[in-house]
Amino acid sequence: MYRNDTGQISRLSALSRQELLAFWQRTYGKAAPDGMRREILIPFLAYKLQENAYGGLKPATRAELRRIARALERKSASSELSARPKVKPGTRLFRRWSGEMHEVFVTERGYEHRGVDYRSLSQIACHITGTRWSGPAFFGLHKNKSLPGRSDG
Repeated sequence: MYRNDTGQISRLSALSRQELLAFWQRTYGKAAPDGMRREILIPFLAYKLQENAYGGLKPATRAELRRIARALERKSASSELSARPKVKPGTRLFRRWSGEMHEVFVTERGYEHRGVDYRSLSQIACHITGTRWSGPAFFGLHKNKSLPGRSDG
């Protein structure tokens, strides 16, 4: 029953609470939290089975979740919790400023500009311009929203 086959997740609901607790112990290597209901055990175990079969979260996703958790712990302003633009690692961003072309590489851990690592595009935009900027806006990552009834052409 506890092999890593495709039907294992669907069979979780047929297990008793005691069987689920034993499966939890084998899967996580520790006892389930006290008082965890059967209805909660099943989705946690199903997720763990999927993670074992198909892999876990991407490093960028883990980093984003950690960033959100830190902001929630600090009870920070909502701007810190807003979603960052989804730019995949390996992407190159270009911006001409004062006649000079600037290239930024998106990495798994942030951004690189001229051999220096940065955590945010805003830090790079500030470095380039000498003033505070929204990095995503500076590099053109915000979609232009036209007013209703207006056309850009």
